Amino acid sequence: MTRPGITKVRRFAARIDAATPAHRDRTVDALRALAIVGVILGHWLVTALVVTHGRGGTTVADKSPLHTMSYLTPVSWIFQTLAIFFLVGGYAAARSYTGGYRAWLRKRLIRLSRPVAVLAAFWALLATGLYLAGVSWPTLHTVLTLVLDPLWFLGVFIVLTALTPPAVALVRRIGAWSALVPVSVVAIIDLARFGLGGPSWLGWVNVVAGWLVPYLLGIAWARGAFKGVKVPALMLAGGVAATVALVLWAGYPASMVGVNGAKISNLNPPTLAVVTFGIAQAGLALLLRPLLARWMRRPLAWAAVATANLSAMTLFLWHQTALLAVTMGGLLIGRLPGLHTAPSSPLWVAERLAWLPAFAAMLAILWAVFHRAERAPRAKRPAPVDGKRRPRPAQPVEHSQPHAGPTVEMRAIVAGRTGPHRPAGDIRTARF
Repeated sequence: MTRPGITKVRRFAARIDAATPAHRDRTVDALRALAIVGVILGHWLVTALVVTHGRGGTTVADKSPLHTMSYLTPVSWIFQTLAIFFLVGGYAAARSYTGGYRAWLRKRLIRLSRPVAVLAAFWALLATGLYLAGVSWPTLHTVLTLVLDPLWFLGVFIVLTALTPPAVALVRRIGAWSALVPVSVVAIIDLARFGLGGPSWLGWVNVVAGWLVPYLLGIAWARGAFKGVKVPALMLAGGVAATVALVLWAGYPASMVGVNGAKISNLNPPTLAVVTFGIAQAGLALLLRPLLARWMRRPLAWAAVATANLSAMTLFLWHQTALLAVTMGGLLIGRLPGLHTAPSSPLWVAERLAWLPAFAAMLAILWAVFHRAERAPRAKRPAPVDGKRRPRPAQPVEHSQPHAGPTVEMRAIVAGRTGPHRPAGDIRTARF
């Protein structure tokens, strides 16, 4: 990058830093950004779309390198960061909810629904076109599953958001110990499924109960728990010990993500092993707060995190589309190693790593096209009266959620709607 470019980036970062309220806990945003990066990189690394040519035409099948190269299992321990999402989600919900349940829930659901509706409409049209163009159903099924499967996360998040008032009441009553209630539910369900031969559908109870654990921990964090290092350290140590014990002696898989062909998935639906692993992750995240706080005092680092948070939903929803766009576009050249080939050796891993910049570039293009769907429509200016234009009505100031999302001024800076003639003022929390 040229010197003028570097200067421009530094000025941009300084403006983002100046627009951030002093009381904001930037570590919350840092954890959310790390979680989104973990999910994206994890999907890009463990999703292998293998292209084969046969009598029935060209087909695409989803294969996992974790199935063919089990020694890569520790990768899932690094990139499976869903518990951090729910930890931060519980924190943000507890900070923002102060009453008026219906209006509060409606506002949050609208924020989630706008970008999802855009993704659904895009893929409905594209899938119809691909089907009419003769793409085989097995290939189309693989593609749509890859794109739409991550949406289960949003469904669970909506359910937990709706349960925020009773969850807050439970935490207010017994503190962080409230997380032991859903942990017990998950343990009982697993015992019924795996130990007593119960029906497999019981596991779906764990979809809500399992992710309620970090959500409750996030609420407890928002209410002032975990101020020292003792409890987070116990969470980390206890979670790791419990997870190791469950894997070594209770028959749970070592992988913390689903693996194609595996008899049991820790993630679909969640098992006790992924819950204890999530407790360990939450403990580690809480222990890292001082380090993250120091890191976030650097304007460049904070600007990157704040910008990522402004478009977290867009990045999450479209990252698999980016992978598919590069994969399908590569077919125009031919069957490319690391992109269309089976993950059968360490060489494939090196080849896949080389494709990550291409996936990231495509995601940047999709972000540029679709990120505006995350923003609420701007208020219209009143019609001119006597030739004078009235100012836009002031937007409500959401004092109740000072840590939940980027500020309006930060959004304006990223969108390029501010300049030296528009000082950073009237800072209000965003609807995120």
